[in-house]
Amino acid sequence: MNYLSHAIEFLDRPLFMASTGVPDMLSVIDRKVRIRRKSLEPFFNDADPAVVEVARGIAQHLDDDRWFHANEVFQKLNLEFSKAIRDVHPDDESMRPWFLGHIVIELLLDAHLSQQNPSALERYYENMQAVDAMFIQRFINRVAKRPTDDFVRLFDAFQREQFLFDYVDDDRLAYRLNQVMQRVGLEQFDDAIVALFSGFRERVLRLQHELLSPDTIKTTNI
Repeated sequence: MNYLSHAIEFLDRPLFMASTGVPDMLSVIDRKVRIRRKSLEPFFNDADPAVVEVARGIAQHLDDDRWFHANEVFQKLNLEFSKAIRDVHPDDESMRPWFLGHIVIELLLDAHLSQQNPSALERYYENMQAVDAMFIQRFINRVAKRPTDDFVRLFDAFQREQFLFDYVDDDRLAYRLNQVMQRVGLEQFDDAIVALFSGFRERVLRLQHELLSPDTIKTTNI
């Protein structure tokens, strides 16, 4: 799941909502700065309500990802997309079709949610502007094994860029995806891959309910 998918049910709780994005932001800053759910649990009933919101918001993300990635519909669709991507350039060993297919599904879910809920992204970014990023960073450094001083900087850049709006357009989506590919050291993809996106959008839309339903997971993976 991506930022809006994690957050959309919590737009009335700005600090909780913003905290659902923390794990993904940390993966951009430094993948070694990780937070385990177990380290959050002592703060679920903290005397400070703001601490509770941050701890539970981060835990919400971890819980969401746990069932989402075990979802059989997600796994089958990821396989379908990765095969389609591989078939475009079958001899290109620099491609990571499974990785790209995974991210495409998550970003297209955000795109559909933003179109189905026209004010959601505006509210999302208004909430992000209202919260204290330094407060969140201080909490991160209480629970993460490896501290970071870069969270506030990234949080501010995230608000400025507002890239979640780009996912509804294939070319802008491709630009954002290629930024991800570059960041993780993979080759950027070409227009032949972008040509697949319209079909991918239709597939994700058709399976949206199943993708976002925890009861479709494989119980053997829990």
